[in-house]
Amino acid sequence: MTDAIQCKAGDWVEVQRVLLEPADRSKNLPPETAEKPLRMWIKGFAQAAGALGDPMTIETMTGRLVEGSLSAINPGYFHTFGNPIPELVHVGVDLRARLADYHAAQGDAPAGKGGA
Repeated sequence: MTDAIQCKAGDWVEVQRVLLEPADRSKNLPPETAEKPLRMWIKGFAQAAGALGDPMTIETMTGRLVEGSLSAINPGYFHTFGNPIPELVHVGVDLRARLADYHAAQGDAPAGKGGA
């Protein structure tokens, strides 16, 4: 994200929306979660100029028009799925080898190009 506080129409931005207020959230949530609103953040192209915090309509990459409060200008992607789990890293390779051995023992060719 840049230090910009204003955007112009067509800029890549992010808006924030409140989906559920605390009173509307499930009663099965932990208290520290239930006391906060459920929010979502959506990235897209600003449909007009605006400043951080302003109401803003954006067009997403899929063409949806979404309204929210401008929360970032030129946002990046910072998600992660965490570190690999050592016990699971080789599961795919091992499974493919086992399937190839099974197909070889059965005398049939695996489905699809390039094996299982």
